[in-house]
Amino acid sequence: MPEIRHNLLTREWVIIATERAKRPDQFVRKGEKKALPAFEPKCPFCPGNEAMTPPETYIVRDTNGWRVRVTPNKYGALSYEGSRQLSIHGIRRVVTGVGIHEVIIETPLHNMPMALLKDTEVETILETYLNRFKFASMDPRIEQVTIFKNHGESAGTSLEHPHSQMIAAPVITSQSRDRLINALKHFDEFGECIFCHVLDEELKEGTGIVLESEHFVAFVQYAALTPFSMLIMPRRHMACFAELNDAEAADLARVLRRTLAKLYHGLADPDFNYTIRTGPMEYTGVRYYHWYLSIIPRLTKMAGFELGSGMFINVSLPEDSAGFLRDIKVE
Repeated sequence: MPEIRHNLLTREWVIIATERAKRPDQFVRKGEKKALPAFEPKCPFCPGNEAMTPPETYIVRDTNGWRVRVTPNKYGALSYEGSRQLSIHGIRRVVTGVGIHEVIIETPLHNMPMALLKDTEVETILETYLNRFKFASMDPRIEQVTIFKNHGESAGTSLEHPHSQMIAAPVITSQSRDRLINALKHFDEFGECIFCHVLDEELKEGTGIVLESEHFVAFVQYAALTPFSMLIMPRRHMACFAELNDAEAADLARVLRRTLAKLYHGLADPDFNYTIRTGPMEYTGVRYYHWYLSIIPRLTKMAGFELGSGMFINVSLPEDSAGFLRDIKVE
């Protein structure tokens, strides 16, 4: 019989469709992806084509050239210039569209996904994330900083060259605000961080664990909203991504790279999104919130029921998804 499970972190109900659940191996991508070259002459993110993008705002170099490069998005969703102004006229509320929209070019190689990079290379990417997060957070116009990655066409990427993005906006989204409020309510009622509670319970149960390290745990939630969706959560309580120390950043690089490698090899390089869900900088030290990295493989599509009800249907048993990934051996 199907189950309707409750996701404590998002407060959403999800139907675990046991009657039509697929085996994990049925989600493996059919057909091969086209082979990409290491260099694409027309790609604006490839070395030598730097003039095709706006001037970089941050760069990491070594003796061979740049390793990670950050540039404003040429078609940014928000404008860097201008002041934050709110106007209210009846039901019309408008905030000026100021903010920061940057592209983080992860590697000079056009055909090198993060799953196949070295751990030290992923660590450099994470250090870049931290730099840009802190930079954007210091801007008095900014309320929310979101760092995310789109991998593959169905995940929303428009350029094949491996890259991430950062959008720093002058408002906090209702989804983020709701999760902050939910976490505060749980803390007031139970005197504990709801994220730490969920992590402890997942570790005790064990069936959702994909990968563990000294500082992080990758797991498929008991009430995962979609097939193979995962969280990478720090063991140490931290409300803000900027609280990450050097040892934790290096450990997160290993865990993130290996988790993506399990997806890459186990499901034949599926399209996916990931995002860092974090409290703003001023939440540093807050006891009730806990940042994490969310990975969502794009293996199914939202349809009328999801859009109309706000309830997801997961056609994969979360514990089966976790077991499948746990058994994928990577370096």
